Amino acid sequence: MYKLEDLKNSKGVALYNRAKTLIPGGTQLLSKRPEMFAPDVWPAYYSKAKGCRVWDLDGREFIDMSIMAVGACILGYADDDVDDAVVHAVRSGVNSSLNCPEEVELAEALIELHPWFGMVRYARSGGEAMGLAVRIARAHTKRDTVLFSGYHGWNDWYLAANLSDGSGLDGQLMPGLEPNGVPRGLTGTAIPFDANNIESLREKVKGQENKIAAIIIEPARGEDAPAGYLKALRELATEIGAVLLFDEITSGFRMCAGGIHRNYGVYPDIAVFAKSMANGYAMSAILGTEKVMQAAQTTFISSTNWTDRVGPTAALATLKKYRREQVEKRLIETGNRVKGIWHEAAQSHGLEVKVTGLPTLAALSFVISHQTEWNTRFTIEMLRRGFLGFRQFKPSFAHDNYALDAYAVAVNNVFAELASDVEGKKLDTPKHHSGFQRLTKE
Repeated sequence: MYKLEDLKNSKGVALYNRAKTLIPGGTQLLSKRPEMFAPDVWPAYYSKAKGCRVWDLDGREFIDMSIMAVGACILGYADDDVDDAVVHAVRSGVNSSLNCPEEVELAEALIELHPWFGMVRYARSGGEAMGLAVRIARAHTKRDTVLFSGYHGWNDWYLAANLSDGSGLDGQLMPGLEPNGVPRGLTGTAIPFDANNIESLREKVKGQENKIAAIIIEPARGEDAPAGYLKALRELATEIGAVLLFDEITSGFRMCAGGIHRNYGVYPDIAVFAKSMANGYAMSAILGTEKVMQAAQTTFISSTNWTDRVGPTAALATLKKYRREQVEKRLIETGNRVKGIWHEAAQSHGLEVKVTGLPTLAALSFVISHQTEWNTRFTIEMLRRGFLGFRQFKPSFAHDNYALDAYAVAVNNVFAELASDVEGKKLDTPKHHSGFQRLTKE
């Protein structure tokens, strides 16, 4: 077991404290802030990552039973098949005055998986891909307003929902998002609605049918979509002439190759992919019907870095291996096993827990008044046992039986410690954050 004091005095913790003086917010991605896990203890930086294991700056090895690069590395860290293809691409030239042929090959492969779409555009991150998709939807419909449910990134179009109501986005996964810097003129152009409640959505639509450019949802994040809900959305979007847009940045490539909407048999006008489609390399794609996607030619959408060779090459290699190995079967099996580990350990020690989510997007919560303290303690105690342990788990193809067996033992031991302290032992570290918070006060 690693000593708590050694974890607190690690090179990673020291570097992160330095980073906060140089980088606003400390990191580039909110979901990778140490404060989201275990402040003053989480190792923050890695020196190496391979399979389902990472090594911190002090050389300590951890099995990653947490977010696996926020779901990006679906095959595992530094997958040989993907990396070999990328190295070849790098040696052949990452960029040139001409276009890389891989972008055409990837478009054909994606459309073969999703034959209801006819055209593809690329970007390199989920947030910018969603911005691009919303622009296309607005250009196609010549309308301004979007209705959405779920989390869709950092763009102005999305944060505009908090201009008129500062808590408008609180129920959409990430509370506390500030719209500072978003033009006030965008007020009213983005309207959130409750997921899975079609009648609530119809009420918001009433009277402004001819203003709505798009209806945007994550087809599934926490759980499967209820039967009939996606079909009702499809019918409503068609009825009012709006673009139905599925954000598959999180859900894509987790329960099947491509979009999870393939499993539901409901087809949107646009679907957006990123994260796991290229196993950690920067890549995103906007797929849509030819009729809608042609609107991209009526507005200016262009970027030098969307033409590099690495992203499409990594995506092609990931997709080929994913389909060859039927990766979704391993992901589902692994996720279900981890959910079972949580349930069994809780039952063994008399703890009340809530286990939710698709098997490939599993989540754990302790049903107790001092939940935040226990979450933080769980993460710290798992670190001491050599695991990046968290209240979420995103399985990868690289999670092996050895890792899962060792994880089951560690979870059982940590749950036993928690059960012996039902009053909630006082932490000698800060509690984890649960949403967007400033790290320093003005």
